[in-house]
Amino acid sequence: EVQLVESGGGLVQPGNSLRLSCATSGFSFGNYDMSWVRQAPGKGPEWVSRITSGGNSTYYADSVKGRFTISRDHAKNTLYLKMNSLKPEDTAIYYCVAETAWGQGTQVTVSS
Repeated sequence: EVQLVESGGGLVQPGNSLRLSCATSGFSFGNYDMSWVRQAPGKGPEWVSRITSGGNSTYYADSVKGRFTISRDHAKNTLYLKMNSLKPEDTAIYYCVAETAWGQGTQVTVSS
């Protein structure tokens, strides 16, 4: 059974940082591109970032480019998203995605 379990969300002030983690199991982690997708209150899902299976290439939405960094640890079968210089508009539930499998999400709230 494919499992994706996000963690690391929370309430932070604007300008601060968070690191999200996504622990995976039930599939060959190293064979799949992985993505982060977020959904803000009252809005549809927004793709945030993607990393290729080998970790050699990364891609970002313009809204987070230069502030967020995606990475993966194949030894731990875990995906990460380091988020710096957080803004109120980054408030959303953040989901880890592998192909068509989604985690349950972790809430990130950026507010003073």
